[in-house]
Amino acid sequence: MSVRVVVRTFSELCITVGALIILFVVYFLFWTGVKAADAAEGEIDTLQSQWAREPVAPAPPPASARTSPAEEPVPSPDQDQDQDQDPVPYRAGKPFAMMHIPRFGADWEWPVLENTAVGTLKKGLGHYSGTARPGDTGNFAVAGHRRTYGDPFKDFPELRPGDAVVVNDGTTWFTYRVAKKPYRTVPTDTAVVDPVPRGSGFEDAGRYLTLTTCEPEWGSSHRLIAWAHLDATRPVSEGRPPELSG
Repeated sequence: MSVRVVVRTFSELCITVGALIILFVVYFLFWTGVKAADAAEGEIDTLQSQWAREPVAPAPPPASARTSPAEEPVPSPDQDQDQDQDPVPYRAGKPFAMMHIPRFGADWEWPVLENTAVGTLKKGLGHYSGTARPGDTGNFAVAGHRRTYGDPFKDFPELRPGDAVVVNDGTTWFTYRVAKKPYRTVPTDTAVVDPVPRGSGFEDAGRYLTLTTCEPEWGSSHRLIAWAHLDATRPVSEGRPPELSG
């Protein structure tokens, strides 16, 4: 085999490998984003259709994130007994709420779906099954991709204390306030989604929110965590909260 043939073969191989690398990058940077946007839009449409068919229930009374179970209001004997029944479980992989984070842009909104399976996180944000529901006492914990599939948490490190995270479950707007800058930990640190999350600075039972994503930006060796506490509630019948207006 001549040197000329070897050089030509090697050149063709380099061109092929380069083309494959470019296609791989385009897939992760562009095509997964297109697919995620379509999927998320579909989940949002599903939620809006569902909420349009169902009557809007009154919002629960405003609650401080520091409220302990012992301080919960005691229902009166003549209250509707249906209120004592357990809520309908969320359906795996199905949306149940919308999340808005003004820090990430006025148009930033993503559906929150039940569980954090790979397929679920391709369509939106994932709720850690077994953690609290929005507004409930405990820790409402949510995961999202930092990069790929729409980059929902691309700007996660920009979160700052006092930032609003607003969740709408179709009946109520729940406004949480970020407690401190994102915290870096390892994927095996599951205590970050405990009812009173370790490392959050919270000491008593309350109504908390935990957001998690991958760290570094293009890797997954660690996790970034942000904690927030419930600051206010507002019935959807009263319109969007001030954090989302303007």
